[in-house]
Amino acid sequence: MDRIARKRDIIDRRALIDEIDARMASRDRPQGRAAVFDLFKAALDRGRAEIRARFAGGAGGVETAVAGAFLMDGIVRLLFDFAYERAYPLSNPTAGERMAVVAVGGYGRGQMAPYSDVDLLFLSPHKAPAHTEQVVELVLYTLWDLGLKVGHATRSLDDCIRLARKDLTIRTAILEARHVAGDKRLFGQLARRFAAEVVDGTELAFVTGKLAERDRRHRRLGDSRYVLEPNIKEGKGGLRDLHTLLWIARYVYRVDSVAGLTKLGVLTGGEARAFEKAEAFLWTVRCHLHYLSGRAEEVLTFDAQPEMGRRLAYTDRAGILGVERFMKHYFLTAKTVGNLTRIFCAAVEAEYRQRPRASSAAFERHPIDGFLIEGGRLVMPADDHFDRDPVNLIRLFHTSLERNLDIHPKAMRLVTRKLGLIGDGLRAAPEANRLFMEILTSPKGSETTLRRLNEAGVFGRFIPDFGRVVAQMQYDMYHVYTVDEHTIRAIGILSRIERGQLREDHPLSSEIIHKVLSRRVLYLALLLHDVAKGRGGNHPKLGASIAGQLGPRLGLDAAETDTVAWLVEHHVDMSQFAFQRDLADPKSIRDFVDLVQSPERLRLLLVLTVCDIRAVGPGVWNGWKAALLRDLYYRAEEVMSDGLATMPAEARVAAAQEALRALLPDWGEAEITGHLARMRPAYWLAADTEALAREARLVREAAARPDSFAIEVRVDRFRSITEVTVCARDRPGLFSRLAGAMAVSRASIMSARITTTADGFALDSFLIQRPPAMTGAAEAAFDDEGRIEGLRAAIVQSLADELDPMVELADRPLLPARARHFTVPPRVLIDDRASATHTVIEVNGRDRAGLLYELTHALTELGLQISSAKISTFGAQVVDVFYVKDGFGLKVSHPKRLEDIRDRLIATLAGHERTGEVESGMAPAGRPVAAAE
Repeated sequence: MDRIARKRDIIDRRALIDEIDARMASRDRPQGRAAVFDLFKAALDRGRAEIRARFAGGAGGVETAVAGAFLMDGIVRLLFDFAYERAYPLSNPTAGERMAVVAVGGYGRGQMAPYSDVDLLFLSPHKAPAHTEQVVELVLYTLWDLGLKVGHATRSLDDCIRLARKDLTIRTAILEARHVAGDKRLFGQLARRFAAEVVDGTELAFVTGKLAERDRRHRRLGDSRYVLEPNIKEGKGGLRDLHTLLWIARYVYRVDSVAGLTKLGVLTGGEARAFEKAEAFLWTVRCHLHYLSGRAEEVLTFDAQPEMGRRLAYTDRAGILGVERFMKHYFLTAKTVGNLTRIFCAAVEAEYRQRPRASSAAFERHPIDGFLIEGGRLVMPADDHFDRDPVNLIRLFHTSLERNLDIHPKAMRLVTRKLGLIGDGLRAAPEANRLFMEILTSPKGSETTLRRLNEAGVFGRFIPDFGRVVAQMQYDMYHVYTVDEHTIRAIGILSRIERGQLREDHPLSSEIIHKVLSRRVLYLALLLHDVAKGRGGNHPKLGASIAGQLGPRLGLDAAETDTVAWLVEHHVDMSQFAFQRDLADPKSIRDFVDLVQSPERLRLLLVLTVCDIRAVGPGVWNGWKAALLRDLYYRAEEVMSDGLATMPAEARVAAAQEALRALLPDWGEAEITGHLARMRPAYWLAADTEALAREARLVREAAARPDSFAIEVRVDRFRSITEVTVCARDRPGLFSRLAGAMAVSRASIMSARITTTADGFALDSFLIQRPPAMTGAAEAAFDDEGRIEGLRAAIVQSLADELDPMVELADRPLLPARARHFTVPPRVLIDDRASATHTVIEVNGRDRAGLLYELTHALTELGLQISSAKISTFGAQVVDVFYVKDGFGLKVSHPKRLEDIRDRLIATLAGHERTGEVESGMAPAGRPVAAAE
């Protein structure tokens, strides 16, 4: 009785019928659907409010979805009855005027998210007569007036069968169809004919088609279950993958639930519980997201994730945010869905695979490395193969890689069921560790095999410290993948560099990697470089400790283990030096060499840094970063070899200048010589020859113009970046003026560099993009002609003192919507040790429109000259480093002066947030967010 009362709280059909009867008996009632519209509207609103209140009170997502379908059933059924019996009554209906209303899609499964579409099939025995069309029209128009999104079709029995045979989507819709209203016998006819005329004999074709459809959907949405803004409905590991399994179960096994699969022995009880747990979690997340968004939103965007985490009671813990804990649960659930898919597909294949003839070689079994090959794939010789020797859990993947063989789904299913065998004994087994290291360092490339190990759950159990970062997200808008996926991609990049496949992108790394003395040191260091993320504290130091313990277990000697630990501890340092220190300053190079100490470590660190940065995500690596890392490598190599490096700096400068001459054939000798004398030696090593030639022409143009400035804008669509270079007479505040023009033009500055010539010109270059709010995507080049012309005009106005960025930016939102949910404490670090001639100021904070202009404007007002700047953007965080002198060209040293600089910059960074962290005495390894993390 209580259950009935709870249903009535959602929709009381008896009470609504009475209200309709009373309304229809009234003499002054409106006509048509207007007669009852307000009754249905009130019933729908009451039901939705009740369902939402129950959800807020602790009801699960599945219960909420079932309640939503129950409410819609009541509305549709009563609305159909009203249309069929009251609005368009038939005194003696013919057989052809029978009709049924059928729920299809998610609604057909009896589950509806709060703002999901209502998918209906209006079924008739033959071609729909006029009466049927009248009823359908009234039902549809009323549902639309109620604000519902309705997908619909009106079809005869023959139409349904004919279209289901031809179209997989229609076949799937009818597969999960459910009677809602009207003639039940008619619906029964459809179900019987569908089973006999469509399903029978087409099981394997349906399975193949649905799995291909799933794969296309995955590719469209990124083909990874570790995308940091996942689609919980359509994405890999989302609800649609579970639905695909249920569709196949219904089609192949004629069961409607996971419990039915358990009874048939297709899934174990534990696997069925994992399915139900994953479904419950995903449905709960989906319902929360719908309610949070107020619409049918299926993508867990960055701005939604913190509130979702709070609603689901994920709190912050040491080293990990609540939102990161929530997203880790999501990704682990998506991984569970992947495991279930493999298990289920193995069962289906065993059920419907082709029966081999005695003479068929395709299905003969051949022994290999203790396994069998069946149909070109590895299978187990017996179900107890792992029990007899748990090392086979590693050997299976080793054989797959070395023999270039796929692993049969049956074998993968058995792996999943035998994960409990991976304990301390297997982890200590020398043979297991040898096989693992051979997988990791395989010359054939280990990325795919490592991903399979991870997906199967073997990786995280065999290396428990890696298991702790499986599905660990990094909530910073900079990293695109979870920590484990980022690491596996980095190892894949390392392998491609070693095999010469990325020589064009990474010529230096492709050359020096073959000079590395220990390949396995490099591979293991890359595997462990982020292994301590999410634990709190300094993750490189914690990771180094883990490396020190793991190295001997994996067969490394003491020296190799020490090098791995050093690389893990310092894996962000090379990017910090390259992107945040002035490489023309000899002290920067000396500090870096003191840290690295040996040419072998230098080679290892460069290659590791390149792989790490490139694996962060698309568009993060660019030619500018490559040039900076190359320059740092060559300078450090030269110091270490006492000037006897393969190509010392003087030789590289001379080579760059000679190459420039070849690209300027129209220049006279005196003109070229004069240009070469303009620039410091470091300038010639900071860019490729084509860029040097473009800048030479720009400097010549500026020097020849009466207003002494020139502008060049180049769009690089391949890198999704636009380079803006301005040459003008140097003067105080010039860099700030240019940054202000960029901000006014709505350009997002990704990085910048300053070059001052010997004859008083400044050559300032900016890499800019359109911010996400302007593109609807993560990144895009600033490539619209109108915007580029606007940017040029803003630069001209700024140089002519006709533009006030403060005024122009006053009414603009400081932060894009996506960035408002990221907290980056303002921090200013002032270092008087990093340079012998300049004071180095590092600024960390949350990015916003015009921030670089505000910072440089503040430095100008403080009477400081900016000699060099390194501008870096990491998602929502900026790390800007300025090399400055005072008005007399000296370092800033007075304590009160330094305090004033810190206070002003903190206030500028904080904006409306009047809190900040102030530090001084920055050491080379000081850690904001590093470019390579």
